[in-house]
Amino acid sequence: MTSTSEGPVLFLDVDGPLIPFGSPAGQLEVAAAASTTVDQGNPLLARLDPGIGARLVALGCQLVWATTWMEEANEVIAPRLGLPRLPVVEWPDVGAEGGPRGLHWKTRPLVEWAHGQPFIWVDDEISDMDHLWVDASHPGPSLLHKVEPTKGLQDADFYALAEWLHAVAR
Repeated sequence: MTSTSEGPVLFLDVDGPLIPFGSPAGQLEVAAAASTTVDQGNPLLARLDPGIGARLVALGCQLVWATTWMEEANEVIAPRLGLPRLPVVEWPDVGAEGGPRGLHWKTRPLVEWAHGQPFIWVDDEISDMDHLWVDASHPGPSLLHKVEPTKGLQDADFYALAEWLHAVAR
């Protein structure tokens, strides 16, 4: 797993943060919205806000896909958001490495990928155990930012990310 030294890394999940699970009326979808089908006819893709791409780029981070969409995020999601091709975290086999109960399967690979660099992880499945493990295992600054999956990334989320980045830059 590799990273570059282009400032803080922002690990970005798709389902939940970029594709909200909530219906237009704000109610939780009953359908399996977490499906990562890359079919161009996927109706959930209509929930992508094309303005989010520019807002993510404006943060000044090295954007990295941290999603089960894997390389398909570059093929399907990035063009719809106006994003360039981004690096993609390669996931190990699920269950390949044990960990404390409640630790998300993404946590260890993300910390390894960051390799001590400051990083933000934007996801809708971050737990207290993830915070504890990152605090104990990552020598650099980190922000694990949990997004409300029924709403996706909102103004308040971007404000929190920008504030953390500003504090790290000082």
